Amino acid sequence: MTSRDELRLLPWSGPDGKLCFLSADDSNSHLSRLADSLETTYLDLAAEALDHAIEVLSLAEADPEDVQAVSTDLVEALGRALRVAESRGRRLSVPQAEVPANNTEDIALSAPFGQ
Repeated sequence: MTSRDELRLLPWSGPDGKLCFLSADDSNSHLSRLADSLETTYLDLAAEALDHAIEVLSLAEADPEDVQAVSTDLVEALGRALRVAESRGRRLSVPQAEVPANNTEDIALSAPFGQ
C-alpha cells in the first residue's frame, strides 16, 4: 500500500469537495501530465487575476462591484495556487529538517499600492 507521503495531491477536488490524490510511480503518466497542465493553467490564471486586481485597485475611484469581483477572483486564484504549492512541496526531495524554519534574509518584501 502507498503511504500518504508517496501520493501526489491533485489540483482538483472530488465531487464532494475532498482532496484527490494520485498514486503513480510514473511522473509522465496521462494523469500526471494532466495535473501538470492544470497546475500551469491555474498559476497563469492567478498571475492574470493579480494583474487585473492591481489595475482595478490602482484606480482613484474603483467601482465597488469591480473590487468585489476582483476580490472573488483573487480568493479563488489564491486557493488554487496554494493547492499547487502544497502538491509541489510534497514532491520536493529535500527533507524538511534541512530547510531553515525562518530564513527571511534573502526575501525582499514590498508594499503594493503605496502602503
